Amino acid sequence: MSKIKLTVLGISYSQTQSGAYALVLSEENGNRRIPIIIGGYEAQAIAIQLEGLTPPRPLTHDLFLNFARAFGIDLIDVHIYKLEDGVFFSKLHCEDSKKELFIDSRTSDAVALALRFNCPIYTTEEIIEKAGITLDVEEYNSEEPQDESETETPEPTDSFTDQIRRLSLDELNRLLSEAVENEEYEKATKIRDEIKRREKKK
Repeated sequence: MSKIKLTVLGISYSQTQSGAYALVLSEENGNRRIPIIIGGYEAQAIAIQLEGLTPPRPLTHDLFLNFARAFGIDLIDVHIYKLEDGVFFSKLHCEDSKKELFIDSRTSDAVALALRFNCPIYTTEEIIEKAGITLDVEEYNSEEPQDESETETPEPTDSFTDQIRRLSLDELNRLLSEAVENEEYEKATKIRDEIKRREKKK
């Protein structure tokens, strides 16, 4: 069975489930996307890695990386191999100096680990056919994924977002460092998004 390589486009708020997020994966050589609904903690673990934030203490997926490296285990790739009743199933392809193993995993955890191990993510044509969405747009913003039914999605606003938009760039960078130090990663992600938004306007 041929494998299709996927890349992580980004994470957005779920339009269908309150408190959930949509992880958007894209086929590397095509325009089909796979949206996967994930929980807040898993979204945070993925977003931190995508944003290049360094927590003061290792999170669970960072601990897994450190543990594996300490014992000479490497994550070769991640394979999203089944879609059943709306649930994606994944396996971690691991190797050490003596053997290789395939370990069952939730897809959200598998993607979070793939980003940390810098290894490829694959799926099958069958899953792409069942769950894939084709976006007929010229550009797709990987940092702010959009709902497939619209060409533009309004930015989510809340009191914190309104507050940080009034701050200077220096104040935002200082606030970002404090948020990471205090392990307030949801705040850190919003601050980082605001910094990037301003940098694009330069």
